[in-house]
Amino acid sequence: MGFVHPLVLWLLPLALLPILLERSNTKTYSWVAMLPADPLSNLIGLLLKILAAISLICIILGLAGPHSLEQKVERIGIGAQIGMVIDRSASMDDPFSGGTAEGRVGETKSVAAARLMTDFVNKRKNDMIGVVTFSNSAMYVLPLTESREAILAAIKATAGNSLFQTNIGGGLTSAVGLFEHVPDSGSRAVILISDGAGRVSAEVQQKLLDWLQRYNLSLYWVVLRQPGGVSIFDPKFEEHYEGILPSEVELYYYFKLLRSPFHAYEAEDPKSLAAAMADINQKEKKPIKYMEKIPGHDFTQLCYFIAALMIALLLSVKYLELRTWNTKI
Repeated sequence: MGFVHPLVLWLLPLALLPILLERSNTKTYSWVAMLPADPLSNLIGLLLKILAAISLICIILGLAGPHSLEQKVERIGIGAQIGMVIDRSASMDDPFSGGTAEGRVGETKSVAAARLMTDFVNKRKNDMIGVVTFSNSAMYVLPLTESREAILAAIKATAGNSLFQTNIGGGLTSAVGLFEHVPDSGSRAVILISDGAGRVSAEVQQKLLDWLQRYNLSLYWVVLRQPGGVSIFDPKFEEHYEGILPSEVELYYYFKLLRSPFHAYEAEDPKSLAAAMADINQKEKKPIKYMEKIPGHDFTQLCYFIAALMIALLLSVKYLELRTWNTKI
């Protein structure tokens, strides 16, 4: 049992006043000993005092805001613990080629990504999802949570104006940190959505190599490809390429060396992005253990109802008492 305002409970001793104070009579007698003994009246008087004390107790408890505590119950469901890493560099404000899947023109990459990630979340009811964005540096948005409202609000916020550079290494290391103090449910993944790649230092590469394996994380990379841009799957980069590899191709080959599961996708328009998210949705449907939160029950209205009932009984008895005296006068 918990209370919203526990300090109000210090007023509970006031509930003893109706029991400790003597009842005042409406008639005065010169000598009380003249009155005959009346055990029934004494019992009724005691019960009335108890009713008054109960009404005061219920009022004070109601003011304190009583409620049962939140409970957590372990369930088995289909889903995953997912860290979303979303690019917020300036190029994410560029429009996708070909418009949207519904034929609308001019939808930017950031807006299309937010819309399709929202659809992704709405299809998955048992996931725990956290959100990290990055541009010049990583920006922590939301820890791993089951709250659909918080997740959807965090994703919606990523569709705003973007910033400058692309620090993928910072975004990924921050995303891995989301899982550090969260028990492993049995299925974990990081989804990276970007339209390019910056250079990742050797130190960050080693950290990711170790941490992804330590926390049992799969990595999905969705590349929002620029129209006519470099393809990470272009076979000319695979062997005997003498030039400097483009940053996204270099990052792709680094990801392939990870000891953790890795899948890459290229999306040139909203339709191909939707296909990539749908494939991730299918791959990450595994049995997991998760904790369902059962909210506590608020007992405030019950306390006020009992107090009102006690007061109504007292008023009814008082009304009968007055009627009795009036008939005897």
